[in-house]
Amino acid sequence: MGRGRVQLKRIENKINRQVTFSKRRSGLLKKAHEISVLCDAEVGLIVFSTKGKLFEYATDSCMERILERYERYSYAERQLVATTDHSYPGSWTLEHAKLKARLEVLQRNQRHYMGEDLDSLSMKELQNLEQQLDSALKHIRSRKNQLMHESISELQKKDKALQEQNNQLSKKVKEREKELAQQNQWEQQNQELNSSSFVLQQQLDSPNLGEAYQSTAEENGEVERGSNSQQQTANTVMPPWMIRHLNG
Repeated sequence: MGRGRVQLKRIENKINRQVTFSKRRSGLLKKAHEISVLCDAEVGLIVFSTKGKLFEYATDSCMERILERYERYSYAERQLVATTDHSYPGSWTLEHAKLKARLEVLQRNQRHYMGEDLDSLSMKELQNLEQQLDSALKHIRSRKNQLMHESISELQKKDKALQEQNNQLSKKVKEREKELAQQNQWEQQNQELNSSSFVLQQQLDSPNLGEAYQSTAEENGEVERGSNSQQQTANTVMPPWMIRHLNG
């Protein structure tokens, strides 16, 4: 016997209603996943229980992108309807309700990312949230490491430039010291030459120097006259033949 057709109506028994909700919810999520994989479709599924607990499924765990696409599509349809009928009733009310729902989803996701209000999440939802946080942390660490490497490279370039500048300055300082040493040596030699010239000039300009030369000349003359007189005396004493012999 085949399975009979189930009459669709609210289940009165609370326990049976909860069990049916759990089974049908799991089947619905499974079907949503299957159609997204088999047909390469973007699927977004949102289910609220009677207690207000949220259950959702989104392709690639990106419900925000699916909702944004849905809002753009709905907005395009409303614009098309508005161009054909400007008296479209309730458009602003619908837009406000969607924006409000969108804001609630964003706020809820923000709380989840901050580690708050996690009691309503299932194991799979917590795993998806953990994967999203891990992926975000990987991107953050990658960007941080990139900035650190760039900063280190920039500091190394600055250090190399400063070392080259320091070497150039040291070379210039050594050249300057060498020039100053040579200049001091030349100045010392010029001072010695100037002092020698000054002493010689003083000796030449001294008035006693001429008298000394004159007295020296007179003494030399007296010595020569003395030697001549002695020679003449000797000539007078010695006989002529001896003088000729000596001169010869």
